Amino acid sequence: MSIEEGQNFPSFSLPDESGESRSLGDLAGDKGLVLYVYPKDDTPGCTVEATDFRDLAGDLRAAGFHVAGLSKDSAKSHCSFRDKYDLTFPLLTDAEGDFLTAIGAYGEKKLYGKVRMGIIRSTFVVAEDGTVLKAYYNVRAKGHGERVLKEVREL
Repeated sequence: MSIEEGQNFPSFSLPDESGESRSLGDLAGDKGLVLYVYPKDDTPGCTVEATDFRDLAGDLRAAGFHVAGLSKDSAKSHCSFRDKYDLTFPLLTDAEGDFLTAIGAYGEKKLYGKVRMGIIRSTFVVAEDGTVLKAYYNVRAKGHGERVLKEVREL
């Protein structure tokens, strides 16, 4: 099941890297939240994506959107990842994958011709009222942050 633009984004309460429970209301800027979903802390593609969003966070804030990352990694792993790359936004954890599944960011994917279950790299631009403004699935890490910034500026 995937989330479509115009739908309501499921409510959530997920722990961040410090163990603090966070929701859309806690994380959204004036206009909303860019929530990007990534497979694993400190891996090449995920690092590219995280550092791009880090570098663009000020521009996204100026457009009215805050940023948060989401994966199944532990708070300890998130802290190491955050500290190693000076990430300036919350990293949320969905260890069981229930929320990831609900938003269509966990499921079957192909890797080197083999089908397996895993996190589907995705990004959601969610308005403060919970409406999905943009939903991206199976994104490529490199350059994705710039695309998101360009599109939120046009909203």
